[in-house]
Amino acid sequence: MNAIASSSSRARNWPELSFVFLCLVSIVFWLRDLTALLKLAVSDERYTHLFLVLPLSALLIFLQRNSVRLAPRRRTIWAAGFLIFSVVLAELARIHVPNSGLPSDVRLTVSVFALVVWWIGSFVLCFGLQAFQALSFPLLFLLWMVPLPSLVLDVWVGWWQRGSAISAEMLFRLIREPATLSGMVLSLPGLDLEVAPECSSIRSSLILIVTTMALAQILLRSPWRKVAVIALAIPLSIAKNGLRIFVLGWLATHGDPDIFSTRLHTQGGVVFLSVAFAIVFVLAWILRRDERKCEVARMWTTVG
Repeated sequence: MNAIASSSSRARNWPELSFVFLCLVSIVFWLRDLTALLKLAVSDERYTHLFLVLPLSALLIFLQRNSVRLAPRRRTIWAAGFLIFSVVLAELARIHVPNSGLPSDVRLTVSVFALVVWWIGSFVLCFGLQAFQALSFPLLFLLWMVPLPSLVLDVWVGWWQRGSAISAEMLFRLIREPATLSGMVLSLPGLDLEVAPECSSIRSSLILIVTTMALAQILLRSPWRKVAVIALAIPLSIAKNGLRIFVLGWLATHGDPDIFSTRLHTQGGVVFLSVAFAIVFVLAWILRRDERKCEVARMWTTVG
């Protein structure tokens, strides 16, 4: 009986052990790329959000772990094709693609994308398609680990930069403060304020969007409510940057002209990020209460 029980226990744990093994294999195979990704996140503030992706994905999987236990474990062999595809893609980025002069950041993008494909393919292979469907959000959330190439990210920064400048100008006009925007230069009384790429606060914007997606997944069930919260985070990330520029500009023209050399300028972004996240959280909480009321109403309607 003990032998049968031991054999049954190993059979139940086999998918978990297989998945851990495949993840360890990926770490060894992609170690150089993971090291480069870590260095990028440390050295370039535009990629700071990468530190959040794995912990948030792991948290979401943990919170939804019961859905995996309930899902039938019919594994699909075709998922091995994902593993083969990811290895081929990574090798192309490492060996063949460099000869074509592809930038190193693009090669890193391709390699990390291949790594995420390996993880997803490993999960499907070990736990089955039904389990993947149950945890599709936290698994696809891992795609945030893929670093955008500088060419793409620079375009995104330009949009955020322009949007921040426009929103700051609108705030000055709202309080009837003379302000003129020419290109990326915001002209105020006695001050010309250049909205540099750093003023786009792309780091805090990406952090806000990534954390909002996780928050919406944790608190809400309705797809449209999740989309509503995430959609709010995008314009809000621009608005908070405009508010920061507005506050600094107003303080410089009405108080301390050296405000841009203080900690409020260099480290004050966390304050405005906190305000934006608080707005997102309040909206998600309101929608969660509304969602629960709708569920109770449906339950009473069904009972009636």
